[in-house]
Amino acid sequence: MVISIQKANYLGKYKIKFQFSDGTEKVVDFEAFLKKAKNPMTRKYLDKKLFQSFSIEYGDIIWNDYEMCFPIWDLYEGKI
Repeated sequence: MVISIQKANYLGKYKIKFQFSDGTEKVVDFEAFLKKAKNPMTRKYLDKKLFQSFSIEYGDIIWNDYEMCFPIWDLYEGKI
C-alpha cells in the first residue's frame, strides 16, 4: 500500500499532526531537528511563521516549493 499524507494540522511550537491515507494519525515534533540543523536554509524554519507555511502537495508535506521536505515513511513512523 502506498501511504500519503491526507491532512496536516499545525498544533503549536513545531508540532504537526498528520493524517495518512490509511487513517493513521501521528504528531511529529520538528523542534529538535530544526535546532540541530546546520544549514541556514533549514534553520530559517525556526521562525514559526515560516514553519507554519507548509502545504500538502501530491500526498507530501513541503515548505517553499520543496525547500524543505521529509520522507513520508519517517513521518508515518513519527520520527525525523
